[in-house]
Amino acid sequence: MSGRIPRQFIDDLLVRIDIVDLIDSRVPLKKSGSNFTARCPFHTEKTPSFSVNRSRQIYHCFGCGASGNAIGFLMEFNHLGFVEAVEDLAAFAGVDVPRELVDSGTAGADRKNVSHVYDVLAGVAVFYAEQLRANAEGRRAVEYLKTRGVSGEVARDFLLGYAPDKWDALVARFGREELIEAGMLVVKEDGKAYDRFRGRLMFPIRDKRKRVVGFGGRVLDDSLPKYLNSPETAVFSKSKELYGLYELLERNSKPERILVVEGYMDVIALAQFGISNAVAALGTATSKTQIDLLFRFTSELVFCFDGDNAGRQAAWKAAEAALPCLRDGRQIKIMLLPQGHDPDSLLRMENLSPFMERIRSAQVLSDYFFENIAGVLDLTTVEGRSQLLATAKPALEKVPAGFFREMMFARLQELTSTRVVVDVAENQTRLKSKFNSGKSTQSPRVSLTRKVIALLLQHPHLASLVERQGVRLDELSFAGIELLRDILRLIALEKPENSAILLEAYRGSSQEKAVKALVSLELGVPAGGEEAEFCGALQQLCKQAKEAMLNRLIEKEGREGLIFEEKEVLRKLLRDKT
Repeated sequence: MSGRIPRQFIDDLLVRIDIVDLIDSRVPLKKSGSNFTARCPFHTEKTPSFSVNRSRQIYHCFGCGASGNAIGFLMEFNHLGFVEAVEDLAAFAGVDVPRELVDSGTAGADRKNVSHVYDVLAGVAVFYAEQLRANAEGRRAVEYLKTRGVSGEVARDFLLGYAPDKWDALVARFGREELIEAGMLVVKEDGKAYDRFRGRLMFPIRDKRKRVVGFGGRVLDDSLPKYLNSPETAVFSKSKELYGLYELLERNSKPERILVVEGYMDVIALAQFGISNAVAALGTATSKTQIDLLFRFTSELVFCFDGDNAGRQAAWKAAEAALPCLRDGRQIKIMLLPQGHDPDSLLRMENLSPFMERIRSAQVLSDYFFENIAGVLDLTTVEGRSQLLATAKPALEKVPAGFFREMMFARLQELTSTRVVVDVAENQTRLKSKFNSGKSTQSPRVSLTRKVIALLLQHPHLASLVERQGVRLDELSFAGIELLRDILRLIALEKPENSAILLEAYRGSSQEKAVKALVSLELGVPAGGEEAEFCGALQQLCKQAKEAMLNRLIEKEGREGLIFEEKEVLRKLLRDKT
């Protein structure tokens, strides 16, 4: 059995919560006409373009395009998953989140109830922390930490521990199946299981909500592998988590910059010197998912890697992974340490102030990118310039449209003395939308279909007018009619009180993007005039659809003839027209 949050509870929660109060508690809002405005919390801007609508219970930014309901806001603002956002919204409302039991044979049974996995991992972390000082074996790990200059306070803050050098230390204390599901046991072909981590200094990996999701373990001698990580589980994915992120956010939820280093001990060593804004990838190359996650909390990342071959390769892979994440307003720097040094050894040699200056003066990604590619090429030759183009252009095409992308291509054009064709139409459209949006005048390019659907999404009660107008949508055909029918069906079924509930109903669907765009579309309809506007647009839409159908049937009749049913439709259309 697994627990799900009832859909009715989510809808009731969206009715109970006033999105204006919710957002105002995090981003101070000012009344502006019928809406509330602020500077957008999701991108940097000087003039407020972030708007919250109380009647629709949605927010929309005319600058960056962010939009959604109360749940969507919490997901973006607090960097939460859907369930976490619902739980936080319920806490804001002062209510408990109910759960409904779902039989394993029904739809949605693949959603595992993983609370017991979190529980066992939390218990294992406490057990390892106790073992650090429990006996002579654990004290070996304490001595190692002392040689690295790690204090008891830092060890406590990061919940460091020790895995006893035994095959069954965990099996004797926790449930076998739960340990297997949590990745803490290795199961042999004969079905026997043993502890995955033995005789290692243990680093619990915690997610943003403080939950232990996995572990990293380091040997205390020269045996291999030096580091061992938890395997992929229902709660842990190495490419999605970052060591030290929870501890960083506990100290500062909006750091000026985040330092990305290579390993667990790098994060620990930096924390010992008071540098608490460092995180580490988990034994793999830094991924785009991890970079996007970090950019939710800061606008600047500094990749700090060792100066050896492995460190330089890691830096380049991180830079490549970062290119699709580099929207305007985000910055990445590369900080390669002197050969033979890691952050710990360099800090001990230089002290804190010079190290901090290295961070501030780290090489910007644009310079690093071209230096790394062009540094080994002879750009005085056609061959060298063509090789630079062949290598750089595909990489830069991954950068999102924006000023940074345009300037990187301009730099490539300068270095190669070659005109590089860049598609900037998307960016120009984005900029035009940014500066023209927010005006109350209706765009002349809004089609009748978009107007009808937008009005329906923004004012669900208008659905009752469709039947009163005598409109038979099942007899019509036009672009967008499937979505219109689906919205009408949903309104009849759910009877939503506002746009936020309709928006929630389309979360995760193929039509979510279109619905989000239409629910926040400014139509310039004066308050109280929505019903007349909807009826007029719906009648005109039906008239156009019937005329188009009439013309198609007349054309087909002259070309190849009509079947009986089509003749009947044609007669009805001609009769209605007269």
